[in-house]
Amino acid sequence: MILVHIQQINTAKVLLQSASSLATQLIKTFGVLSFVDADEHIAAREDELKELLPETQITVRNSKTNMLSAICEELEVSFLFIQLPTGQSKTIRTLLNDCRDLRIPYLFYKDSFGVLDLKKVILPIGFLEEELEKAQFAAAFGRFCGSEIKMLLANDYGSKAATNAEKMKLLFDKFEFRYTLEKAAKDSFKVEAESIQVAENMKAGIIIVSASRDYGLDDILFGPKEYHVVKKSSVPVLLINPRGDLYALCD
Repeated sequence: MILVHIQQINTAKVLLQSASSLATQLIKTFGVLSFVDADEHIAAREDELKELLPETQITVRNSKTNMLSAICEELEVSFLFIQLPTGQSKTIRTLLNDCRDLRIPYLFYKDSFGVLDLKKVILPIGFLEEELEKAQFAAAFGRFCGSEIKMLLANDYGSKAATNAEKMKLLFDKFEFRYTLEKAAKDSFKVEAESIQVAENMKAGIIIVSASRDYGLDDILFGPKEYHVVKKSSVPVLLINPRGDLYALCD
């Protein structure tokens, strides 16, 4: 299922249109999730949404007793859209915290965005091993949406980022996807920030970013890297949570 987590239904028209279109392309069902602050409000919200979206699966839950990750697992969601009615820092950080346990990709969609256009996908590539997880989602866009993948390779002294890029290229070549590889001006710590400008220049439709595996003190105080990318980006940002169970600790 493609699920849309809406905040304000009256400004979600473009978001709903984009998510519904992607669900069709990916051959998935389509649903809408809304939270209320008390159980007694659930029925009224369900009636409201069913009237506005009669052919859509509607899920309404109490925000105080339900976790987003648990709901996504229950509904067997494979892709989550999240509405951002405003670019307020507190809203973004709250939603990022709500998504920390998700095992599916989640896309932040501001009300100011136009209809989702997946002709071009920006894929910043750093040195961390979990960067490879992003390739399967870029590949899905290439396969089902005909997307051209723009690989932006971090400008590092070491070879780990380049090794990640080569592994991704093997996957893309296997399916004959259209892609290009360009070296960034910034290193792995700033390549995602650089991808925002690249996306604007190329008129790309989406940026795929790995979320932070753990939060350090700076992340807690000032926000993790993905917070700054989501806040500043003028195109939708797709976040992938690293799977901690897939990586072994080094000696």
